[in-house]
Amino acid sequence: MTPLSVGILGGMGPAAGADFTRLFVEACTERMQALGVCVTDQNFPEHWLAQLPVPDRSHALEATGPEHDAPLHAMQSGLRRLASLGVSSVAIACNTAHAWYAALQASCPDVELLHIARETAAHLVAQGVREGGLLATVGTYRTELYGRAFADVGIRCIEPDDAGKALLMRGIYQGVKAGNMGVARQCFGDAAASLARVHPHITLVMACTEIPLALPGSAQVRGHLLVDPGAVLAAALAQRAYRCADPAEANTS
Repeated sequence: MTPLSVGILGGMGPAAGADFTRLFVEACTERMQALGVCVTDQNFPEHWLAQLPVPDRSHALEATGPEHDAPLHAMQSGLRRLASLGVSSVAIACNTAHAWYAALQASCPDVELLHIARETAAHLVAQGVREGGLLATVGTYRTELYGRAFADVGIRCIEPDDAGKALLMRGIYQGVKAGNMGVARQCFGDAAASLARVHPHITLVMACTEIPLALPGSAQVRGHLLVDPGAVLAAALAQRAYRCADPAEANTS
């Protein structure tokens, strides 16, 4: 068995890209076990992480002129490098970056670019979830990335109020990105708790790659189902890597 080579477009930020690689390795282990493949070093797929500096995505979405597409140009460069290495599929280790998904996919049509919100929506449907509390960046909310993907499969997308969104942004920038996990945990926990008070049994979707690095350790979300779109995306990328070893996939190709 020779798995397919796949790629990860990271660097947004570096900690999130590194953590996504960990999630991908874990997903590969689970995939091999499900397929009855021996879990050895040699049976993991060739996978390439492009950890490159990309201009801030949320700030770019607020800008006009050349600054608006600055992240796109950086990501296109990384995607082309991954394509040159022969990868068949690529996952973007950033939610907000998917605002440029269509342009990225069009610039490299021979590589399958996975879509984090669509993969997450399909996962929630499979779990029987009918509404999700979206914890994300202002940029992700503005693009309605998850709102559209959820609506397509009949899931209600619930967003925090403006104060909750501000807390999330503080936790991302002054917390995780600044290396202060205590601030991140408090901000994320407060935002999630505020949303859960209005919707007591809601599933919380951690739709920014920095949020799962701190929120699961918060006592304020104890008892709530947390969904990490990064983990969902990692599982989807692992599925693509082992497509050649999956009889079900072979029967549908």
